[in-house]
Amino acid sequence: MTQQDTPTTTAPREGSGLPYGIGAYLCWGLFPLYWPLLEPAGPLEVLAHRIVWSLVFVLVLIAATRRWGRFRDIARDRTLMLFLALASVTIALNWGGFIWGVTNGHVIETSLGYFINPLVTVLLGVFVLKETLRSAQWAAVGIGFVAVVVLTVDYGRLPWIALLVAGSFATYGFLKKRASLGAFEGLGMETLILAPVAVAFLVVLQLRGDLTFGHAGAANATLLVGTGVVTAIPLLMFGAAATRLSLTTIGLLQYLGPFLQFLLGLFVFDEAMSTARWIGFALVWSALVIFTIDAIGNRRRILRQTATNAEAC
Repeated sequence: MTQQDTPTTTAPREGSGLPYGIGAYLCWGLFPLYWPLLEPAGPLEVLAHRIVWSLVFVLVLIAATRRWGRFRDIARDRTLMLFLALASVTIALNWGGFIWGVTNGHVIETSLGYFINPLVTVLLGVFVLKETLRSAQWAAVGIGFVAVVVLTVDYGRLPWIALLVAGSFATYGFLKKRASLGAFEGLGMETLILAPVAVAFLVVLQLRGDLTFGHAGAANATLLVGTGVVTAIPLLMFGAAATRLSLTTIGLLQYLGPFLQFLLGLFVFDEAMSTARWIGFALVWSALVIFTIDAIGNRRRILRQTATNAEAC
């Protein structure tokens, strides 16, 4: 049901894949340091640039690896394009929510979104795929719900940034799994779908005299172009890791990114953590411990059963 629930044979190159996996999640964890550098560009302009320059960078990679044939096949598949169109909307919401959060003093709240993402993914399986949860998974989801209630009371509002980030990313992961595409072909088509809107928005900003790109110095323009590179590089490393690491290892590594974001929010951006927020995060972390232990145990049971069945045959 989740990444960690799916049985797989650990790749023989597990050790060689670990640096790639750590590198990918380190990049994602350090993202909050990059986006504030793009000021005075606003979050929507940054999002538009990220879409445009990610498309440019990915198309260069597709050309370099000669994957145009696969790219054209995707464009001809209407069902696949429908999934990618929906995925493009959800990833735009995810990127936009994250960029807005980290540039408006909510780095810790955005980290919460990625912490609760596995729990949201599980709920998506229940409501969309009609899957049944094990008792430990229900306990983890219940504790996560209590944590959101505690944080809502403390913030005086729903932690909507965290919920937007978690919900959009969980939905994006679900759609990408259904599409079953390589990282770059999928990202290339998604950004191609979004690019006309992004370019139109940048043109409107230019006509209004509000465009930052080209008007705030060479360094700013270079950093805005760099949004495509910083988006694609972690994907390259994650792709290399995914072919070498077991799903259990990847499942554990996924917490590295939000943990780094949390530390950055706490120590670099000096965001406040009241007692209630500590309690809320402690509840979330407890839920994730239960969730992870259960997922690892279930995967081991499946592998043992598979091995037993193979011996019986």
